[in-house]
Amino acid sequence: MLSLIEKIRSGHLWEFPGGVHPPENKSQSQSSKIARSSLADELVIPIRQHIGKKGDITVRVGDKVLKGQPLTQFSTSFSLPVHAATSGEIIAIEPRPSCHPSAIPEMSIVLKPDHQDTWIPHQGVPDYTQCNPEQLLDIIRQAGISGLGGAGFPTARKLQSGLGRVDILIINAAECEPYITADDTLMREYSDEIMQGIEVLKHILKPKLTIIGIEDNKPEAIAALHEAGADHDVVIRVVPTKYPSGASKQLIKILTNKEIPSSGYSADIGMTMFNVGSVFAVKRAVIDGEPLIERVVTLTGNSIKSAKNYWVPIGTPVAHLLQQGEFTPTKKQAVIIGGPMMGFALPNIEAPLTKISNCVLAPGKREISFDDHEMACIRCGQCAEVCPASLLPQQMLWYSRDKDLDKLEEYNLKDCIECGACAYVCPSNIPLVQYYRQSKAEIKSRNAEQEAAERAKVRFEKRKQRLERDKLEREQKYKQAADKRRSQMKTADGDDAVAAAIERVKQQKSAGPKSAVAAAIARAKAKQAQAQSDDANEPDNSEMRQLREQRKQQARLKKAEQAQNGNEVVDNTNSKTKSDAVAAAIARAKAKKEQLANSSNDAASTDKPSKQDAIKAAVERAKAKKTAQASASLSTSTETNSEGDSKKSAVAAAVARAKARKAAQQSASAEVKPESSELENADSQTAEPAQKPDPKKAAVAAAVARAKARKAAQQSASAEVKPENSESDNPASESTDSKNADSQTTKPVQNPDPKKAAVAAAIARAKARKAAQQADSSDSKEKN
Repeated sequence: MLSLIEKIRSGHLWEFPGGVHPPENKSQSQSSKIARSSLADELVIPIRQHIGKKGDITVRVGDKVLKGQPLTQFSTSFSLPVHAATSGEIIAIEPRPSCHPSAIPEMSIVLKPDHQDTWIPHQGVPDYTQCNPEQLLDIIRQAGISGLGGAGFPTARKLQSGLGRVDILIINAAECEPYITADDTLMREYSDEIMQGIEVLKHILKPKLTIIGIEDNKPEAIAALHEAGADHDVVIRVVPTKYPSGASKQLIKILTNKEIPSSGYSADIGMTMFNVGSVFAVKRAVIDGEPLIERVVTLTGNSIKSAKNYWVPIGTPVAHLLQQGEFTPTKKQAVIIGGPMMGFALPNIEAPLTKISNCVLAPGKREISFDDHEMACIRCGQCAEVCPASLLPQQMLWYSRDKDLDKLEEYNLKDCIECGACAYVCPSNIPLVQYYRQSKAEIKSRNAEQEAAERAKVRFEKRKQRLERDKLEREQKYKQAADKRRSQMKTADGDDAVAAAIERVKQQKSAGPKSAVAAAIARAKAKQAQAQSDDANEPDNSEMRQLREQRKQQARLKKAEQAQNGNEVVDNTNSKTKSDAVAAAIARAKAKKEQLANSSNDAASTDKPSKQDAIKAAVERAKAKKTAQASASLSTSTETNSEGDSKKSAVAAAVARAKARKAAQQSASAEVKPESSELENADSQTAEPAQKPDPKKAAVAAAVARAKARKAAQQSASAEVKPENSESDNPASESTDSKNADSQTTKPVQNPDPKKAAVAAAIARAKARKAAQQADSSDSKEKN
């Protein structure tokens, strides 16, 4: 049984399912050789022209650049630089319309050519066999080479992924898309350079077999390759013309009978594939030292008078290339980038041509049907018959319209190569490929969100594990430190202090709150003992304390002598008979009773006392005043008639009368004045013309003042009645009632002149009458 490689060398071919045979229309652009496009006024160079991340811009507006100078730099393996297609000046770095079905603006570098076409210093590596694969990969990456067949995958990244894994190297020269002849003319005119590029790839990958797959509708290119590859170990395999035999999965199936896994790459089955244009760019980069700054583009269609292939600088606007082909647009002219099967209509012809733009198609009137009238699916099943990936386009259409992304993934939408064979045969003119492209974009966006969420979850879990690990490490560290301290304490003290402290805490917890209280008491006693010991250490102030105690004793003795002298004076002046003391006690009891009754009546009165209450209060004050006058007259008669009356008793009587008048005046000022002037004259108390006080408070104050007046009158009466010779040898013989009532002790005073005391008493009475008259006048004014 022959091996796979032997079968391939023997010329064995296989077939793929499905496929169609649309009109080729390749003869329009094959009549002449590759021409060179003129330079446009502006070259718009997008900074991302490949699958992967864009590079970092290294130039600024106003910079002068040379041909082949890099304008960006890459930072990852999926990033490629872009280069200046000619020398000139950078006039703008801004978003410009992109070469995309939506023409969405992309960040681009606008270069104004100076028409000098000055190259940067460059040189290749003619003897590339002296370089290792890593060095050659770096040269290819720096040259910015990507897949020129339409995918735009970074060539260096694809080569790197195939190192040591590739047994069969396949060169795709099928070019199955109608109208496109860029690869055909390139192979006819540059077959030798293509063979050199294949040798560079073989040196990097070291495959066991190299195959060139080319369709049988390119006889001139086949002959040129056979002639150039006569001295090279390369198998040129001609395959039948059938669309889409140029797709990578389908060509691998035809040449090797192998299928690429659904979610894998060709390197997973020991194979890798490169486009003819990419191979030619590798030769220019490695051997000549030229980056990818131009490519062959087919300009064709019935609206183009001069259809041919051009060497077009990267960044040339589509409108400029159409002018060179003498473009004559129709009424509803469409400009297609790519072929009629897999290409797309360009909304803005000012968009630039990029590295993956291989054809500009401007069809004439009725050359290509653009019937936008979409009809209902009739379930004919032709789309499933021609699908080269053996999918079910009809079912995927329903799920695409319903946006059921899970079902689309279940039906392997990702395996669709978007060849357009299903839409080509659809009798209902349903743009199936457009539905599939939109659904693929939605699935890609959703998967990106899910992957981001999953990455975030993984980061969170790792962070949680890291924090837990750090916590355990800290605890272990603290434990080790504690063990170390415990061992040191054991070594120093001979006992484990930490363990002892822990044991004490456990004992305290087990003993309960009583032991805790006892421990607190013990600690307090210890503190007290410590404080006493601290006091013992204080300086000796015993002599100062003894002197201070002596001074205190002397002061107490002096005070006691003064008190004894005062008691003797009071006993001499205030001694009275037993019957007088009893009478005074009875009088005080009556006064207290009346005071309580008056207080209760005053408290129960309203905010504004009535006329009767005011009259009653005035009568009481008059009685109090009369009693005071009687006591005063009695004291006067006593002074004149009693020869033995001493000067001390006169002074005491005067003091008592003065207290009585003062109390009467205070009670009069606190009470509310009665309406009648007669009661005011009887009251003889002065009231300040200030704001009226609160009636309740005034009534209470009046009652208190009356009580004090009666008490003072009784005291004065008792003081005057006592004869001088009624002195009691024993002061303790006085009744308990009299002691409780006379709570105030008369201070020992000097013996004043009796005449002066009488004059002072008369002056006080005159002042009281005058204050009463002033109060009467103020009340009459208020009434008026």
